[in-house]
Amino acid sequence: MAVDNQSPASNGAGFPTRVVITGLGAITPVGLTVAQTWEALLAGRSGIDHITRFDARDLRTTFAGEVRGFDPAQYMDRKEARRLDLYIQYAVAATKQAMEDARLDMSVEQPNRVGCIIGAGIGGVHSTLEGAEVAREKGLRRLSPFMVPNMLIDSAAGKVAIEYGFHGINHAVVSACASGTSACGEAFEVLRRGDADVVVVGGAEAAIHPVMVAGFDVMGALSQRNDNPQAACRPFDRDRDGFVMSEGAAILVMETEEHARARGARIYAEVIGYGSSADAYSMAAPHETGRGAIDAMQMALRKAAQYGVLPHHIDYINAHGTSTRLNDVTETWAIKHVLGEHAYSVKISSTKSMTGHLLGGAGALETLVCAKVIETGMIPPTINLDNQDPECDLYYTPNKAEAADVKVTLSNSFGFGGHNATIMLRRYA
Repeated sequence: MAVDNQSPASNGAGFPTRVVITGLGAITPVGLTVAQTWEALLAGRSGIDHITRFDARDLRTTFAGEVRGFDPAQYMDRKEARRLDLYIQYAVAATKQAMEDARLDMSVEQPNRVGCIIGAGIGGVHSTLEGAEVAREKGLRRLSPFMVPNMLIDSAAGKVAIEYGFHGINHAVVSACASGTSACGEAFEVLRRGDADVVVVGGAEAAIHPVMVAGFDVMGALSQRNDNPQAACRPFDRDRDGFVMSEGAAILVMETEEHARARGARIYAEVIGYGSSADAYSMAAPHETGRGAIDAMQMALRKAAQYGVLPHHIDYINAHGTSTRLNDVTETWAIKHVLGEHAYSVKISSTKSMTGHLLGGAGALETLVCAKVIETGMIPPTINLDNQDPECDLYYTPNKAEAADVKVTLSNSFGFGGHNATIMLRRYA
């Protein structure tokens, strides 16, 4: 059955507003732009290597997905950059890319109709922990006056709004590793209900700090493949041993279809579904039946049905795919539960195999990846998939990118605390 791409609004009042993606920006471990990131993903190139930010020899894991070569002076004054936590710098840089890509001219926009939602799981951890160190070593009166604005998770959205004059809805979304997807989904809902014409949305994280890496290390959550970091993140592989921590930001410009068409914007894809749920089970492990993942996917599909899209229309899934023992099996089971036999026909990949896990930024980057898959007809691979786990028995696009006619995508994100989020896109027509 062909996907119904007719606008629901054209069939009469009461149908949902169409929401489209018109701009993309990214700062990632595999590239400092969307073009660089996309080229690396299609080439199957890993951005994971030994940590250079600090001496990690005391840890069981000595590698991560660091952003290399980032120069904040390309995006802001150097003095301003020194006052901003790194996660805010990443968000500002990715936003500038996305705004330029969307060709959004704020001089002709109604400022209170333009919003900004940027998610993070941890936020300004460098500022927080450096402040604690200063207080301990030099005294409380020596704290930076910029510490509090930098540590807040909503500061990235606040800073971006100040830079561009966005007067509309403005906040952060925090749902651990699901934050980026949750932010994109909430922007979709804001636009659908008519509270904005444009929302600049995404996720950012910069948590490669000794305390944060050590915290995940002592949990036993990280891969310990120190002899070969590029091969450490191996989603759905029998020999996977944990996730790989990384950093960066991805920002998307979302608009109502009416607004985008009125200004002649290029449209990458249409957003058609969003689901959010809780496992209500464990702070660190997914529910053994995948019930939260199932609920999030089913909620997204209920909304997608309003646009004429059904489960068997899904062509590609960007999996959460963290390379942990529990997640990959549970997500596989949940996909099969939701899609039935169609699950075996869907192309799936985990781009975390190359980027590592951007934590609160991951879902936004993976939403961006889905938009690029639809635009280019190319599916990035799951690298390091050398010995597929028999319990993970779907098709995960192993080791090499593939061309495909992708009309509908789904992307999953799951976070500590049992947070789940799913977002769906389709080709715009």
